[in-house]
Amino acid sequence: METAAGTFLLLVVSTVFFLQRNINVVEFQNKTTPTTPVPNHQHINCSYQQLSPEERRLLDSITWPETPRLPVPISLNTTSDPAHSTFTILPVRAGGQWHVGDELEALIQIGNFQGRPKHFGGDLVIARLHDPELLAGVAGRVVDHLNGSYTAVFPLLWEGQAQVEVTLVHSSEAITVLRRLTMEQPARVYFKSLFRSGFVSETTVCDVCLPPTQPLCNYTDLHTGEPWFCYKPKNLRCDTRINHYKGGFMQNLMAKEDTLFQSGVNMKVSIRASGSNNVTVLPKKQGQPEVKSSTVKPEPAGYYYQGAWRALGGATVHQFNNASAISQCLTDKVVHLCGDSTIRQWFEHLSTVLPDLKGFNLHSSKQCGPFMAVDTARNILVKFHCHASPIRSYAVSSVNLSYIANELDRLVGGSNTVVVIGIWSHFSTFPIEVYIRRLQSIRRAVLRLLDRAADTLVVIRTGNLKALTLDETLTNSDWYSLQRDKVLRDMFKGLKNVHLVDAWDMVLAHHLPHNLHPQAPIIKNMIDVLLSYICPPKNG
Repeated sequence: METAAGTFLLLVVSTVFFLQRNINVVEFQNKTTPTTPVPNHQHINCSYQQLSPEERRLLDSITWPETPRLPVPISLNTTSDPAHSTFTILPVRAGGQWHVGDELEALIQIGNFQGRPKHFGGDLVIARLHDPELLAGVAGRVVDHLNGSYTAVFPLLWEGQAQVEVTLVHSSEAITVLRRLTMEQPARVYFKSLFRSGFVSETTVCDVCLPPTQPLCNYTDLHTGEPWFCYKPKNLRCDTRINHYKGGFMQNLMAKEDTLFQSGVNMKVSIRASGSNNVTVLPKKQGQPEVKSSTVKPEPAGYYYQGAWRALGGATVHQFNNASAISQCLTDKVVHLCGDSTIRQWFEHLSTVLPDLKGFNLHSSKQCGPFMAVDTARNILVKFHCHASPIRSYAVSSVNLSYIANELDRLVGGSNTVVVIGIWSHFSTFPIEVYIRRLQSIRRAVLRLLDRAADTLVVIRTGNLKALTLDETLTNSDWYSLQRDKVLRDMFKGLKNVHLVDAWDMVLAHHLPHNLHPQAPIIKNMIDVLLSYICPPKNG
């Protein structure tokens, strides 16, 4: 059995290898088989190639403003303090009153714990405009002016009252720590596998990249090139691997860095208004041109009104309010749900709201599946499987670990096939290159699927905001999710018959608390967007 000290030492060594090299998906075809031991002297799993032009462009597109170096010891005095920060609603540009179609701006000034204004940017600030009475809400777009001030921009989309809400998610100093963790400790979430043959069993550490301090088992996928390695058991062959599971989490913060991640103090805390946070919005003037933002792109994907999501541009969203309407839309359809637990939520939602959709017990992992549900009368089949390593789950059979790209390549496709992909949360601790290359692999498979069956519908679910504790932040911060969300959108932008469900905006704009697994009203609206892609309203 491994000792805690041994595991810690192993992870430290892993960190060194991550620092020395860039993660790269190497073409392993005709080099090794999935269960070939890799001798000590080979570094194949940590090999590097130069970034492609697309990868470099994606990295440039998510460049974050410089954040400050932290003093030793850390003091909160000069760090961002929501209690000493304010926002002010700016007056109507042309004077007068607010009307539907106008654009509202709020100027945000971040102060530190000493009450002094900050003079550099890099904080993660979010904003929304809402009316609790109308159950209306829209996400704001926030511009960092790099001088301690920010502007939140909102379209005015409904008549009546509209309240501005601004939240400091992370200080720029906290983001300094998050950046360092990704660079220095990418293996802070680690994985293990059980190997067994007869009465002999062993457990070893696994990951995308492992230092070859001992022989390795190479489980790199021969079709996609996705790398995965485990240390070879001392007394068993590589092909005796039974399962995969999250081994644990190593929290290695420096002294007092945890003070930068305090709920209710400086992490996900509302910023107060200087003056009123409320405006009255009058009906749109006759002949009034819509105000287009000159500073903020993209504009919000949609907004809530009376609790229902309305898209801005793109498909009209229809409300599927009962089982009959949903079943009618899904008749003769095969729906493949691929990804993490936020996609599994959709499977669970459909299984709950459709009484005739009967689950078929495959005796699989409750977290990873695969799952299958059937409505034989209407010829509906809904399937779910998780996205394979590096899935953070309880023990899942290694046989059931299948990369999304491989699943897509097994599909015939066609007008009765719907593919839904959601993959983001489990990649947050890895360098962004690991995520980029996984998405590139999936995109190639999507393009192959659409080449052979152009009328296949593909829907991508984006990431979303979540509740943050210290541990959750260090492994799954909203800042990590935002970086990956930008890459995801760019990766699938402009592909015909590939659509987005904008979970980020749908969670941010809603009045319910942020949650990794959004509450039922938000999931219902996400499913309405999905079904509206499958069955567009006739007047849409």
